[in-house]
Amino acid sequence: QVQLVESGGGLVQAGGSLRLSCAASGRAFSNYGMGWVRQAPGKEREFVAGIGWSGRSTYYTDSVKGRFTVSRDNAQNTVYLQMNSLKPEDTAVYYCAAKRSGSYAYTVSYDYWGQGTQVTVSS
Repeated sequence: QVQLVESGGGLVQAGGSLRLSCAASGRAFSNYGMGWVRQAPGKEREFVAGIGWSGRSTYYTDSVKGRFTVSRDNAQNTVYLQMNSLKPEDTAVYYCAAKRSGSYAYTVSYDYWGQGTQVTVSS
């Protein structure tokens, strides 16, 4: 079992920045690929960013490339999502998730999920 707890969400104006954190506990954190997935009201969950177990490999959906940066600190069992130049369309609940296998882009790949943190970007 892996327990995930997100923090860092909030309300920000368009063009602003937020840094999300996801603290993991339980089984060896470094064994898992980690992802950030978001869900806007009335929409399906959408892959945002992913990072391999070592931190060397990162993946992003096209709409956030150049604005968001995913990173991890295995010593602290934490993964981060730095979000810059935020847009109103980034408004969603952001979930941290962990996986052992499968594609980062597919939400069905993830084995464990956090409870989510709300990000609201005002225009």
